[in-house]
Amino acid sequence: MKNKIDFFFLEQQYFLSKNEKNYIDIWVKHVIRSYNFNFNFLNIIFCSDKALHKKNIQYLNHNTLTDVITFDLADEEKTISGEIYISSDRIKENAKIFHCTVQEEMLRVIIHGVLHLLGYKDKHEAEKKIMKKKEEEYLILWKALLQKRLK
Repeated sequence: MKNKIDFFFLEQQYFLSKNEKNYIDIWVKHVIRSYNFNFNFLNIIFCSDKALHKKNIQYLNHNTLTDVITFDLADEEKTISGEIYISSDRIKENAKIFHCTVQEEMLRVIIHGVLHLLGYKDKHEAEKKIMKKKEEEYLILWKALLQKRLK
């Protein structure tokens, strides 16, 4: 469906409230508009380490665990049509490692996937630094938007 973010939960007991989904929708679309991209659709799929590992091997030929894989399905330039697969297992583990909440880590991983759809790469150290800076910038925006909504 056009102009829609859908959430799917495969093999996992992960849960997002209707409000969380709405806030994520507003936040992600705000980021996308700031790049003057058109928004078509985005599927955010939460799955297990095992399922994401399988996709990592199948599509990227990487035999490693990962927290996120992004698929750009757009037919036109400057248009967002895609899928972001997120390992619920990794975000829970990463939250412990990075001393943050599971929600903060989930948001970081979602925006990381969106940044890939916007053209950002993270293969090299310089690219990773830029991605990390953008992630932090958009997590601050998340908090500002949430504060505004809650008032």
